[in-house]
Amino acid sequence: MTGGPAQAEVPNWLRWARKIDAIAQAGLTYCESDFDRERYAQLRALAGEILAAQTGADPVLVNGWFAAQPGYATPKVDVRAACFRDGKLLLARERSDGRWCLPGGWADVGDAPSVSAEREVAEETGFLARAKALIGVFDANRNHDDGRPLSYHHGYKLIFACELVGGAPAPANHEILGSGFFARQEIPALSEARTNRAQIAACFAHLDDPARPADFD
Repeated sequence: MTGGPAQAEVPNWLRWARKIDAIAQAGLTYCESDFDRERYAQLRALAGEILAAQTGADPVLVNGWFAAQPGYATPKVDVRAACFRDGKLLLARERSDGRWCLPGGWADVGDAPSVSAEREVAEETGFLARAKALIGVFDANRNHDDGRPLSYHHGYKLIFACELVGGAPAPANHEILGSGFFARQEIPALSEARTNRAQIAACFAHLDDPARPADFD
């Protein structure tokens, strides 16, 4: 396997907030003392204050993010698919920001990662795809080109090389405005939280050399 590209440093405030919340979440899951639970709840509230102060997010929304992640804190898993036709890469246009990304999203419980990637291609673009190889496993919260604040949740991004086996372009829906194929010199503005240029470069590198070892980190 090969290492990934140089990573942009995660802001200290975000790293601290994640770690504090992870400690609090584990404590709330495993502690048996009401006294300890109160202290861990205070830690969680402190993590929320840090996040809200730095991002301007609604504290109620922040608490909702916390409540949606019970149990021991682990990174979420994002799966993406790299599908090529005539040397051009398939991208989907996000309705939320009008920018483009590899088809994909959070993996569903019960699905193999490759199955999640294939389903996302069908749902977002209308094309049918079959996963053939793993391009890389990336830290989803690093290496953003435009320097915008990162997602609170820590995640890993799995990108699969997929072969198109059928289907046709799908109409716009509540998440996706459309899809298109782009040459490496034609990549449009990217939805950075979903796909960045370093990840696009890894996809084209795998196209050039299908035997290339998977990237990581």
